[in-house]
Parts: sequence; structure tokens; C-alpha cells
Amino acid sequence: MDKNQLKEELVQLIYVNLKKITGAVIGLIIGILFLTVGFFKTLLLCLTTLFGYYFGSRWRFEEDLKDFILRIIPERFK
Repeated sequence: MDKNQLKEELVQLIYVNLKKITGAVIGLIIGILFLTVGFFKTLLLCLTTLFGYYFGSRWRFEEDLKDFILRIIPERFK
């Protein structure tokens, strides 16, 4: 087996098991955080990350920011 064939098989194995590998890496990171900073700080970090992801995926930044600024600025400055 040459290097290129081994590399191809490794890439295919990673591609097939990408969700499992991602879950394992996330679990490893959370486990390390538990051990280093503690349970409650890790829980707070995970919750704030999930809230940020949720609001970031639902917020249309450019349109909402423009509407917000136009509500704040009085009519005479337009």
C-alpha cells in the first residue's frame, strides 16, 4: 500500500465518520473544561455558546441593524 492510497482511505474513513469524530472532539473539549475550570463554569460557557449560536442564526444582521438605527435617529437627521 503506497502513501497516496493510504491517504485516500484515511480521508474516506474520516468523511464517512465525520459526525462521530466531531462528537468525540466536542466531548473531549467539554471534558477538559470540566477538569480545568469546573462544572458550573463549563455549563455557563456551553449555555452562552448555544444562546449565541441560536440568536446569531436567527438574526438578519444588516437589515435588523439598519432598522434599529433608523428607529433611534430622529427624522431630522435622515
